Amino acid sequence: MANRLESPSSINTFNQCKRKYYYSYIEKLPSVANIHQVRGNIAHSVLENFFDIDVSEITGENYALKFRSAIQTLCIGQWRAYGTRLRALNLAKDRERFYFEETMLMLMNWANQFITKIEARMKSKNKTIIEAFNDLTPIREMEYKSENRQVRGFIDAIRELDDEIHIIDYKTNSRFDIKDSIRLQLAIYSLLYFEKHGQAPHKVGIFFLRHKLKMINVDEQLLKLAREEVELIHAHTGITAHVADYPRTVTGLCKWKTGQCDYYETCKPHG
Repeated sequence: MANRLESPSSINTFNQCKRKYYYSYIEKLPSVANIHQVRGNIAHSVLENFFDIDVSEITGENYALKFRSAIQTLCIGQWRAYGTRLRALNLAKDRERFYFEETMLMLMNWANQFITKIEARMKSKNKTIIEAFNDLTPIREMEYKSENRQVRGFIDAIRELDDEIHIIDYKTNSRFDIKDSIRLQLAIYSLLYFEKHGQAPHKVGIFFLRHKLKMINVDEQLLKLAREEVELIHAHTGITAHVADYPRTVTGLCKWKTGQCDYYETCKPHG
C-alpha cells in the first residue's frame, strides 16, 4: 500500500485519535465548519494581504496610522468576503459581532507589534520606513513538499533578516504555549525547509495573535522529532486501511460542554 501524503494536521490527528484520523483521511467523511476555523482563515488572509498594500504614500510621520488603517480595512473586507461561509454557521448576530470584534482586536495587536518592529529597525539600522517595511516583508503562504517522505506543509511566513531565517505560523489560540502538537508542526516545517534548501531555519515559532510571537531554536533534536513522527505514521497507515486498526482514543475531546468531535455520531465513543 502506497504511503498517503501527510501533513502536520493529519499527523497530529493520528496522534490524538487514530479513529478520528481514519474517518477524516481514509474514509474522508465531511467535517463540520465552525467559527474558529473560519475566523482563523480570515485572520490568515488579512496578514497575507497586508504586505501587498500600497506603501508609496507612507511616510515616517503617518506610517503607524496607515498600517492600523490597512489592517482594519482588510479585516472588514475579508469578513465580508467570507460572508457565505459565516452565514452557513447560523450564528446569532450578536455572536458573529463578538467574533468579528475579537478578531479585529487580535489583528490590531499584531499591527501594533509590527509597528514596534518597524520603529526598532529604522532606529537600529538607520532605515527609511519603506526600507524597513521591505526588510520585514516575509515570503507568505508557501507550500513545501517532500516526495521522499510523503509529507507537506503550508508555511504562513518565512522571514530572511540579518543572516537569519525564521519560519512563523499564525494562530488565534487563547493559550500562549507551544504544546506538543504545535512543536511537531514547527518541527515538520523545519525539516521540509531543510530538505528543500539544504539548511535549516535558525528559528521557528508561532505568533499567537492574542498575545505575541514565541520562537524556538531549530536543532537536530527538532529535526529528528519530525523524521520519527513521519516514519511512524507511514509505518501504520502504509500497511492497513481497516477501521479496526485505528482504535478510538476516548477523552474529553470526544464531547464537551459546547460541542463535540465532527465524527461523534459515527464513532459513538460512549456507546
